[in-house]
Amino acid sequence: MNAITPTRILVVEDEADIAGVVLDYLRHAGYAAEHVADGRAALARIREAPPDLTLLDIMLPGLDGLEVLRQARGLTQSPIIMLTARVEEVDRLIGLELGADDYICKPFSPREVVARVKAVLRRGAPPPPSAASADGALALDKGQWQASLRGQPLLLTRREFRLLHVLARQSGRIFSRAQLLDLAYGDTLDVNERAIDSHIKNLRRKLKTADGTDHDWIRSVYGVGFAFDPPGDT
Repeated sequence: MNAITPTRILVVEDEADIAGVVLDYLRHAGYAAEHVADGRAALARIREAPPDLTLLDIMLPGLDGLEVLRQARGLTQSPIIMLTARVEEVDRLIGLELGADDYICKPFSPREVVARVKAVLRRGAPPPPSAASADGALALDKGQWQASLRGQPLLLTRREFRLLHVLARQSGRIFSRAQLLDLAYGDTLDVNERAIDSHIKNLRRKLKTADGTDHDWIRSVYGVGFAFDPPGDT
């Protein structure tokens, strides 16, 4: 009988006392937790053996956490939770655009860290395998969290995937930001309406790049919201 492989968590934190406490609590909760203390070491570890989840401090030696996040998103789509004492909204929005899954602000309780890790892993688990498509050009595989446009892979964060899936299921329907928050991120308390705009911006760019045209696949309706708009639907 094969043993179940524990979930692997990478803790990227340069303060040894904080890292030690977090590691102890994660291991007690049954996770296989490991630690690196700087940004360059974190990227090397993610490249070598991508973890199931990364806890990433923003203020790091070598490379700061936001740069690590940016580069890591080219290596893995596994969840990344930012640990930060910088609570300004601009930092939060930058992190969301780069693909952060959650934020934990310092000082924090190690029990809170474990709870947030469990929540992110739970909501990040793939739903029952299914597929959604619009006009045959866009393919969304929820079982694998994979998307493609005209056969070209779309490298989406999980939040971008959720948002695109909601829009594409009902091509042409106009969704308000509040509706998109509820339908795509109903279990995610830290996503706000401004974050929706950031995700839409990223999705438009990625869809245009894969399509090789200037067509806006997601249409803005001033004062109302957004609609998925494949070529030929308007």
